[in-house]
Amino acid sequence: MKIKNHLGRALKTAALCSVLGLSAITVAHAALGESSTTVANDQVRMMATRVTHTSAGYTVHEMTLPRGTVVREYVAPSGVVFGVAWQGPAMPNLQQLLGSYGTEANTSVKAFREAHAGIGPVSVSTSDFVMNSAGHMGNYVGQAYLPAALPAGVTAHDIQ
Repeated sequence: MKIKNHLGRALKTAALCSVLGLSAITVAHAALGESSTTVANDQVRMMATRVTHTSAGYTVHEMTLPRGTVVREYVAPSGVVFGVAWQGPAMPNLQQLLGSYGTEANTSVKAFREAHAGIGPVSVSTSDFVMNSAGHMGNYVGQAYLPAALPAGVTAHDIQ
């Protein structure tokens, strides 16, 4: 009987969290410039499957989202996410992927759109952040990276 009561309380708590928009799962996530220790939380938040590949000088966490979009998080040997890339039929949550660079990206994209009549691919670059994004409904691609955080021997072309 005690187990049934605990299960009932857990289900009620989960339902309440759902109604309030809260999550019982930790909301920390890996993002550009942050530690890779929470990549698993990104997988949960994006409801994705994940495969990890190791290349010379970095590790790639490749996640496939339910709608088919593929997100790759590039992690340096130091454990810092130095780049992210996406490709697929739906845009991923860029605020989640870009972390603290999300605000900078929004501001830069807005300025780019105003200067280019609001159409076409976007390319923004500052001294510490680069983002390229293109696409149309059903086919989106992009990449963002931190030039100063690229491991030795790694170039922007490696982030795809």
